[in-house]
Amino acid sequence: MSMNKVTKAVFPVAGMGTRFLPATKAMPKEMLPIVDKPLIQYAVEEAIAAGITDLIFITGRSKRAIPDHFDKAYELEDKLEAANKKKLLELVRGIIPPGVTCIYIRQEEALGLGHAVLCAKPVVNNEPFAVILADDLIDSNVPAMKQMTELYSYYQCSILGVQQVALEETSSYGIVDAKPVTGNLSKVDAIVEKPKPAEAPSTLGVVGRYILTPRIFHHLENIPFGAGGELQLTDGIAQLLQEQQVLAYAFEGVRYDCGSKLGYLKATVELALKHPEVAVEFQAYLDGRCRVEQPG
Repeated sequence: MSMNKVTKAVFPVAGMGTRFLPATKAMPKEMLPIVDKPLIQYAVEEAIAAGITDLIFITGRSKRAIPDHFDKAYELEDKLEAANKKKLLELVRGIIPPGVTCIYIRQEEALGLGHAVLCAKPVVNNEPFAVILADDLIDSNVPAMKQMTELYSYYQCSILGVQQVALEETSSYGIVDAKPVTGNLSKVDAIVEKPKPAEAPSTLGVVGRYILTPRIFHHLENIPFGAGGELQLTDGIAQLLQEQQVLAYAFEGVRYDCGSKLGYLKATVELALKHPEVAVEFQAYLDGRCRVEQPG
């Protein structure tokens, strides 16, 4: 059995973030903060915790803030050092640890997730790779992508991160038809992009975490544009299924859909309640609000 490791991750960050306008008019949605870190940093930290060393960002216009965030900030660091603010200096310098490389590729047109992944082909080459959507923040004891890379090291095939979704929400997800293998792992028999509830093969939805074999690029290059006039990653995976095994993994952890306002607010509250600087006072604030709002 080949023991290829997953060392590359693709972060599609070229979207317009229209659900968060006007906040995202000039700022990438991936830079929206959850307490004191932007969404994209949570995604990057998850990848690094999984042993990934090459971070490939598929960017678009007005996304300059993302490479700036992960770049060295000479002036800021000089000021922090002069002010003897050592903890803040370490915080800024430690965003990207030594041995990790950031690569930026411009997606000239917003042609869908499949197209964004295809843009990474020249850098990924003939290697397995992860795809992480920063909109999906997953809070877990063991980072979700680390759970998946450990599974890949054994099964050596594409793996999709999935969770059960409400039947009425299937039209917002890629939905898989899968048979249980062991534990949280299933073998995918079919995958459909955003089916209507009456047509959905199950309620097992793909949620922003993928490990893919390089064969996916062949299919993305040859499939037609699909739903919404975009190149759908789901359609490419459906073709990949015809020749390779694909597994679905129901990861351990809580996923927050930070592409929606409600999901973003939930993530902010829950992670604030775990933050060492503000957790106690924030909990006291919430408790106080609950007491005030109770009738009588």
